[in-house]
Amino acid sequence: MIRSLRPLLAALLLPLTALAQTPKTYTSSEILLGLKKLNVLGSVMYLAAHPDDENTRLIAYMANERLLETSYLSCTRGDGGQNLIGPELREGLGVIRTQELLAARRLDGGRQFFTRANDFGFSKTSDETFRIWDKEQVLADMVWVIRQRRPDVLITRFPPDARAGHGHHQASAILAAEAFDAAGDPKRFPEQLQYVQAWQPKRLLWNTGSFFVKPGENMDGYLRLDAGGYNPLLGQSYGEIAARSRSNHRSQGFGSAAQRGEALEYFQPVKGDKATKDLFEGVDQTWNRVPGGAAVGKLIEEVIRKYDPSNPSASVAGLLKVREGIEECMKETYKSFQSQEKPTEASFQREIDMVTNTHFWLRSKFDQTDELLRACLGLHLEATTSVASVAPGEKVEISTEAFQLPSSNVFPQRVYLTPSSGDTVNYPPLLKGSQYTGSGRSKLNFTAPTTLASTAPYWLREKQTVGMYRVDEQLLRGKPENESALTAHYTFRYRYTVSDAKKREKEMQGTIDYTVPVQYKHTDPVLGELYQPLAVVPPVLVNLPPARSYVFADAQPKTVPVTLRAGRAGVSGRLALALPAGWKCAPATADFALAAKDEELTVNFQVQPLAGAAPGRAELRATATVAGQAYARGIQKIEYPHIPTQFLFPEAVAPLVKLDLKRRGQNVAYLMGAGDEVPDALRQIGYNVTLLEPKDLSVARLKEFDALVVGIRAYNTVDALKTKQPEILKYIEQGGNVVVQYVVNRGTVLPEIGPYPMTLSSDRVTVEDAPVTLTKHQLLAAPNKITADDFKGWVQEQGLYYPSKWDPKYQTVISSSDPGETPKESAILVTDYGKGHYIYTGLSLFRELPAGVPGAYRIITNMISYGKEPAQ
Repeated sequence: MIRSLRPLLAALLLPLTALAQTPKTYTSSEILLGLKKLNVLGSVMYLAAHPDDENTRLIAYMANERLLETSYLSCTRGDGGQNLIGPELREGLGVIRTQELLAARRLDGGRQFFTRANDFGFSKTSDETFRIWDKEQVLADMVWVIRQRRPDVLITRFPPDARAGHGHHQASAILAAEAFDAAGDPKRFPEQLQYVQAWQPKRLLWNTGSFFVKPGENMDGYLRLDAGGYNPLLGQSYGEIAARSRSNHRSQGFGSAAQRGEALEYFQPVKGDKATKDLFEGVDQTWNRVPGGAAVGKLIEEVIRKYDPSNPSASVAGLLKVREGIEECMKETYKSFQSQEKPTEASFQREIDMVTNTHFWLRSKFDQTDELLRACLGLHLEATTSVASVAPGEKVEISTEAFQLPSSNVFPQRVYLTPSSGDTVNYPPLLKGSQYTGSGRSKLNFTAPTTLASTAPYWLREKQTVGMYRVDEQLLRGKPENESALTAHYTFRYRYTVSDAKKREKEMQGTIDYTVPVQYKHTDPVLGELYQPLAVVPPVLVNLPPARSYVFADAQPKTVPVTLRAGRAGVSGRLALALPAGWKCAPATADFALAAKDEELTVNFQVQPLAGAAPGRAELRATATVAGQAYARGIQKIEYPHIPTQFLFPEAVAPLVKLDLKRRGQNVAYLMGAGDEVPDALRQIGYNVTLLEPKDLSVARLKEFDALVVGIRAYNTVDALKTKQPEILKYIEQGGNVVVQYVVNRGTVLPEIGPYPMTLSSDRVTVEDAPVTLTKHQLLAAPNKITADDFKGWVQEQGLYYPSKWDPKYQTVISSSDPGETPKESAILVTDYGKGHYIYTGLSLFRELPAGVPGAYRIITNMISYGKEPAQ
């Protein structure tokens, strides 16, 4: 059966709107750069594994020098990494790094895409990665994005072997090679073909360099280009743009210095047609690749030739001619397709391939033209509310604004909302001889539909596995973020008299549509006017304290605070805490009534284990019932200055842990490093924890505590340790106990982090349940007997950044290894120093403790208690 073209074209016409913040404005030079880009029809896609893997300089060069549609496809969102700017890990970190990539693309000019792969942490081989990722799903997503964006050239960051290091890196290159072939094969992933068609890129290249090539290796067979040029329209070199772009990866500490001058990039051919001089040999990047497009290209050349940077609005009429030329190409292309009376399957396929490719470029250039018109008109559009969130059924007022240069012949016609609540503003028609003032404001009343879903990131709406996010809707896959929950649609009329090629005057008239997200706008007394995405929330939000486990080392009750927050006014119902068998809480339920929107109420439940409570890890869950509907999600606000404000809606679930635990000592000092939740975990098991500032690190102050615990990466991030380290060593020497959690092997603030030399490395054990061999060291014997069972149920990796060498004065405590590797013995190193003790551990306690892993609590308790006698 010959398929219909309509679903295909419908998918291609889908807008790529995003949750932007402050409305974009353009300089005259940016408009000129956009006009030049309008005349280039070529596409390149960069593929790698994580946020930060992309070559930002090459992306900036391709997008702004070669003027290509340039995109970066990252397999993961970086969920499994560490966070240098805050406490968020896993899903929260993935959201931050997604937005950091989008912030980077806004600077370097690229687009951003993802697969459904979940970054489960460091992996040493591609085989290990593919045991955890669903390889076929990740490949399908790569193929889907390639078929959507139709790149002429694919470029990988990594080789498909051990040289790439990280198993995810290797996997990304393996998948890229397979996707290169599969994207052009209609038998692969045929379910996608109702929306897109098979697409075969011209070639696949590996962007190699000195970090992959052995010294002395001949690179004569590689393609090369200089990506270090200067763009006069942007006033920056591509190295400068790249540094600004890469510096958005703040959660990874990748602030970068600008580079200027020559910057050679090398490319090794992998698949497809060979090229000898240029990456895009044999690729027509002009309007000639579109049937009837040559005339459009000439119109664009004319607009560029006449462009006046002091008066961009003078280009509006020319751009409208370009717009009508593109529309004519669309009509002719579709008419050509419809003209076949009895198409065969083969001829249909040829036609649909032509139509698909043509319409990809026509649609893309049509949208670019409309954006350039908006820029030349000085058109400012926004739709805002005075509230940060809206709940289903709630009524809100939307303020809309449309401002432009008053001298233009483009006039507002109407504005309406999607999803529609029936309210539309129609602007009055202009009377003969009247002038448009150039500005307009209006108010729209909106009632949120009861079916309006919360604005949780789409990939977090369903339960994920360790290796994959679940996204059932095909058209969502690959997208970097949600579409706006509420949008405003503006229609403008235009009327211009222009001259055709024979100098004959004719009138052009028609409409242009623009879509903008409805956002929350407010004025901060320090930062000024701020925009953030409008959040859609449930009627009631149920919040447990973030990243907290409830750990019971005895039968004493603990307070579990549950905070209810009204998503809209007038919410009432009943709150209950669900517990496993053998546990009890008081009260059993609690009625609530919240009169005002955003009103909060905290209910404190007293939870304790009974005699029959099973030891180990379980869960507690809070649920609010309103009008027979159960709600069990809270709200988490992620707010940093370099990214748009984000909202997550985590389940109101927390680990519930019953432990057999003994402690020695009571008072613990904690020095924060890159940010973690370990202090709260220590409080859960009865320690009095005091957070110290670096200025507090004196012997006199430290002697008030039974132990000092140093947070993750503190020796990478706390510069004051350069001068405070002698005080810490004196504290140990005089009988103190110091526990140092993992330190990254690069960028330490001083050469030695312990009393004796050790060489930090990137060695780690990535398999969480890797068997552990225990020594007879005293640290494993008291006050809790540590066994192999204490290493069961761990999340993500077992440990990281183990020392590769250490002074003989350090004693090893445990050893373990990933499959096929030699044992690593430095996960815990212990030494006596003077009267006290120093412990370095690379165990991933910062992940295990918030996750409620029982053994992690027993191990850190023994570290803090080390060397202390039992209480009398």
